[in-house]
Amino acid sequence: MNDEQLSYEAARAELVATVERLEAGGATLEESLKLWERGEALADLCQSHLEGARERLRARTEPGDETE
Repeated sequence: MNDEQLSYEAARAELVATVERLEAGGATLEESLKLWERGEALADLCQSHLEGARERLRARTEPGDETE
């Protein structure tokens, strides 16, 4: 599954697990860098999901919305 197919919940769960692995320590420098990069990508994906949800809510609550 590529990142675009990850739901917000799945991306957030993977992000939490990635942070926990980083915080646990014991990884090599290269492993730590890969974990950090993955965490950044997951955080961006989560932010994108949240922004999309915010836009959907805004579109439905703006004055002049005729869908109600």
